[in-house]
Amino acid sequence: MRIERITLDHLRMPLVTPFETSFGRSTARECILVTVHAEGLTGYGECVADRDPGYCYETTGTAWHILKDYLAPLLLGHDLAGIEDYRQRVRSIKGHLLAKAGVEMALWDLLGKQAGQPLSRLLGGTRPRVQVGVSVGLQASPAALVTIVGQYLDLGYARIKLKIKPGRDLDDVGAVRDAFPAVRLQVDANAAYTPETASALLPLDALALLLIEQPLAEDDLWDHARLQEQFRTPLCLDESITSLRHARQALEMRSCRVINIKAGRVGGLSLAVGIHDLCQERGMPVWCGGMLETGVGRASNLALASLPNFTLPGDISASDRYYARDITRERFTLDADSCIAVPTGPGLGVTLDEVAVQEFSLARTALCPA
Repeated sequence: MRIERITLDHLRMPLVTPFETSFGRSTARECILVTVHAEGLTGYGECVADRDPGYCYETTGTAWHILKDYLAPLLLGHDLAGIEDYRQRVRSIKGHLLAKAGVEMALWDLLGKQAGQPLSRLLGGTRPRVQVGVSVGLQASPAALVTIVGQYLDLGYARIKLKIKPGRDLDDVGAVRDAFPAVRLQVDANAAYTPETASALLPLDALALLLIEQPLAEDDLWDHARLQEQFRTPLCLDESITSLRHARQALEMRSCRVINIKAGRVGGLSLAVGIHDLCQERGMPVWCGGMLETGVGRASNLALASLPNFTLPGDISASDRYYARDITRERFTLDADSCIAVPTGPGLGVTLDEVAVQEFSLARTALCPA
C-alpha cells in the first residue's frame, strides 16, 4: 500500500453543552482529522488530542507538529506492508501516542476498504451492537446534576458516569444514587486525588458503584495498588495505562480490577487490541473510554468495543450527545436497550461531510512526498 498524500485538518467543534471535569471546562472540542490517500483509496483517522494539556501532555499543537514533521515523512512515498510495518517505522519517535494513533486509525480504514471488510471484523470483533453509557460532567449543584442525569436516563442511557473532584464527590454521587437507586453508576476523578486525600472517597463503597476511575496520578500504578486494597469497589485505570507493558504491570501489582481502554491513549488500535487480549487472558474486564470523538473516532471506538472482553458499557454515546452537527454523514443513535450498532461498511464505515469539515477547520495542510 503506497502512501501518496496525507491531509491534516485542525478542527474546532462546538459542544451541545459545556463539559466540565476535574481539569477544566470545555465549550468546544478540538482535534485533528488525518486523511491518508493510497492507491485510489482514502482512509480517515482522528487524533484525539485537545487544545489544552489537561488530560495528557499532548495537544492539537504538539500533535500537528509531530504529524506534519515526523510521522508523515516516514510514510509519504513509501510502501507499507501493514500495521506492524507502520509501528516499526514510528518506533524511533518517543511518546506522542495520540498522534501515532490518529495515523494508525486512518491506515486501518484503508486496510478495511482495501479488503472490503468492516474494521470490527479486522480487529476480531464479535458483537453487532455494543452497550454504551453516558459521561456527565460537573454541574452547578447536586440538584442540577440529578436533573441532568434524569434527562439522560429518559433518553435511554442505562449506565451513568459522573465526573468528580475533591469537594465535588460524595454529595454529588450520593444525590444521584438516592434519586436513582437502581441505575448502573460509576465515577471518574481524572487523577484529581492524592494518596492522602483519596481516603475521602471511602464512603463511596456504600453506593454500589460499578467502579471508581483513575482517582490518583496519571502516571501511578503503585499507590493505586495500595488504594485498591482499601476498597470493595473496583478501581479502574485510564490515564495510567499507556502501553501493554503498563497494563501487564497493573495486573501483576493488582493496581485495579478494571481497565479503560482508549486506542488514542495507548498509541493505536493494534495496541488497544493487545491490551484487550491480555486482560481477557487474565480475567480482567475492560471497557472503551471516550474522548468526545467525532463520527470518525466514534466509529473506531464502536469497532473496538465489539471485541468480546469489552463487558462493561463504553463511553461512546450517541452523536447528538456532543455535536449538533458532526463531520460524518452517518449519525450514531442509541437503541432502546442502551446500545449502538457497530458500523458494517468497509473500514470505519463512515463518509465525511466535507462542508462540515471546512466549516470547523481552523487550519489545513496537504502533505506530499518530497
